[in-house]
Amino acid sequence: MATTLAVGSARAAEIDGAAMSMAWGIPFVGMLLSIALMPLLAPHFWHQHFGKVTAGWALAFLLPFALIYGMGAAGVNLVHALLAEYLPFVILLTALYTVAGGIYVRGNLRGSPGLNTAILAIGAVLASFMGTTGASMLLIRPLLRANDNRRHQAHVVVFFIFIVSNAGGALTPLGDPPLFLGFLKGVDFFWTVRHIWSPMLFLTLALLAIFYVIDHRLMSEKGEADLPDPTPSVDVTGTQSRLGFDGRVNFALLAVVVALVLISGVWRTPAGFEIAGTHVGVPGLVRDVGLLVVALLSLKLTPSRVHQANEFGWGPMQEVAKLFAGIFLTIIPVIAMLKAGVDGPFGAVVRAVTNSDGSPNPAMYFWATGVLSSFLDNAPTYLVFFNTAGGDPAHLMTDMALTLTAISAGAVFMGANTYIGNAPNLMVKAIAEDRGVKMPGFFAYMAWSICILLPLLAAITWLWFMP
Repeated sequence: MATTLAVGSARAAEIDGAAMSMAWGIPFVGMLLSIALMPLLAPHFWHQHFGKVTAGWALAFLLPFALIYGMGAAGVNLVHALLAEYLPFVILLTALYTVAGGIYVRGNLRGSPGLNTAILAIGAVLASFMGTTGASMLLIRPLLRANDNRRHQAHVVVFFIFIVSNAGGALTPLGDPPLFLGFLKGVDFFWTVRHIWSPMLFLTLALLAIFYVIDHRLMSEKGEADLPDPTPSVDVTGTQSRLGFDGRVNFALLAVVVALVLISGVWRTPAGFEIAGTHVGVPGLVRDVGLLVVALLSLKLTPSRVHQANEFGWGPMQEVAKLFAGIFLTIIPVIAMLKAGVDGPFGAVVRAVTNSDGSPNPAMYFWATGVLSSFLDNAPTYLVFFNTAGGDPAHLMTDMALTLTAISAGAVFMGANTYIGNAPNLMVKAIAEDRGVKMPGFFAYMAWSICILLPLLAAITWLWFMP
């Protein structure tokens, strides 16, 4: 089997996306429709069997792929998706989820419009330094506690996803996976903040202002805060306490997570080994093993009462891990077809981002990257358009800086357009639903993003990316 995989590795790398039919995208579309519709049409079935549904769509891609391209090619693509993409992605999310879940923000907070807006603003700042996942997991629980005596809570979570889980992560490669991939490709660490801070600041401030107006209006409605008051916040000893943090050892562990991720990008060495045609580099291996150790240390060192107070559980992480396993597998032919460029089934997309004289169109790069990032994972979508724009980081950071800015902003900002645009979106939704918040369904959430985000994204296009 190992020999078959090794022989198949070259063929797998040369799979011609231009020769593929659009039918290869059916399993991926099926995954998306399942995530969108089944929680609405069959909520009990979906809650009990979403892992099996995900496995079914993954097999709907893998089995025909193996029959047509061979077991070697199927095995190599499976191994590559697992080792090079899925496992590093899930390990990082798990570490951030575990560490952030071990920090309990205590204090008797009341969800006023001013306090809620302040928490969202703090989350936007933290997201670029501890990742959108870390900031989301740290702040979503205290925000939900602060508002659990209110009748309207879903809008707070929706704007939390907009701001903390997405837009706030635009300033550094540590903030969002697409930017980290660009960093690994050679984009300077501080290039991002120099070029994206202004549209990010505009979007964040606009969203905070809109949220404050909506929250203030809802708060003024009669009976808005008539539900039973939140349980007073307590520390790990069970006594009521002032605003503060329990499980503070996790702040040190969070710093280790940041250091491991940063080192893996800076440490350049060819050292490593091959598994079925996939190169496993020593820096990435050290990072992933280190992140697993950090997660285990967090579980061991965090007092159990902190986890209990935080209502920490693995349900949201398991849901994200299972769903993204299906997404990472079924997306393989979609990415191959996109990479085929103008000769592939999605050639119209590639032609749309290029002017008639052959020069790039930043506005179209912004929207093409963003729209696809709304429904595909934004990390591989970023890579597709990074390569479509030439793939040379030195050239992209200088002569094509506006194009790279458009690609980066589109991937990060528009990951908020749907629940599946960015992994923290699903995690925040799952945590909110576990706390009893009635979150909007897939299309209802999109109605929020269309009404709130799209006008702001159009303004960003006009202000920054139009000639």
